[in-house]
Amino acid sequence: MATKVFIDGEAGTTGLQIRARLETRDDLVLVRLDDSVRKDPAARKRALNEADIVILCLPDDAAREAVALIENDHTRVIDASTAFRTAPDWVYGFPELDRDHAARVAHAKRVSNPGCYPTGAIGLLRPLVSAGLIPKEFPVTVNAVSGYSGGGKSLIAAFEDKSAANATGDHYRAYALGLAHKHVDEMRVHSGLTHRPLFAPSVGRYYQGMLVEVPLQLWALPAKPSLWALQDALESAYQGCRFVRVAPLAEAQTVDTLDPEALNGSNRLELFVFGNDKGQQARLIARLDNLGKGASGAAVQNLNLMLGLDEATGLN
Repeated sequence: MATKVFIDGEAGTTGLQIRARLETRDDLVLVRLDDSVRKDPAARKRALNEADIVILCLPDDAAREAVALIENDHTRVIDASTAFRTAPDWVYGFPELDRDHAARVAHAKRVSNPGCYPTGAIGLLRPLVSAGLIPKEFPVTVNAVSGYSGGGKSLIAAFEDKSAANATGDHYRAYALGLAHKHVDEMRVHSGLTHRPLFAPSVGRYYQGMLVEVPLQLWALPAKPSLWALQDALESAYQGCRFVRVAPLAEAQTVDTLDPEALNGSNRLELFVFGNDKGQQARLIARLDNLGKGASGAAVQNLNLMLGLDEATGLN
């Protein structure tokens, strides 16, 4: 019997991407609402309770409201908002977080899909904090640049405005200058840090794809790790993972530039260790599609695990 899946908020950027990845599968039945009743509370409540798995692609408050409308004990939820990403009774939907974390996702009733920036930051930081190479209390900085699709409909409209007033619009924006970005607590909690990292996000005039960077002064770390030590910790953490690749150190040493769009359309996450042992400095960089492993691809990966399927089902 096919599994019933309801995407609540399928008209948004993430929802549309998830629907495109699911609608051709014959093992799933998508529960759909007509546009005329898409925002009707009664219709949404029926759909939420009819589905075997609900994927929420909503603002935080609407996601909390949707969860409260579920009145049965069998409907499982994957939430793509930030509402539950640090909630102790929700399983964080980054299957590669630890060796046994994919099993926790598979058996979970409530899964919080990670944010795009945190996927890159946590992917880099978690293994190094766990290995003791970065102390939990260390002051960490995270720099990042994303395509404008990560900002949702309003930012997409602003960057794609062809009017004369915006014809020579900006090509790059630094934002969240008040250091209160909603992803910071998520990064801290799931990286294992004691203090909030200093997060410096930016957006470029291209649609999707991102780079997330953690610069390190190796001499300032108690262990004074070498590049090889950082590389070994990352490789050990992700050995055998389907969607996370740690570039060999020899490969990283031949790279002059990184294209943030190189993984677009995929559910892959690539991690690089750049640096200079003599100068005791490193630049750790994660590359991913903010709409793939950073959003819709991760949701489908989590869905597959929750259904007991190969996690790569429907993910090229």
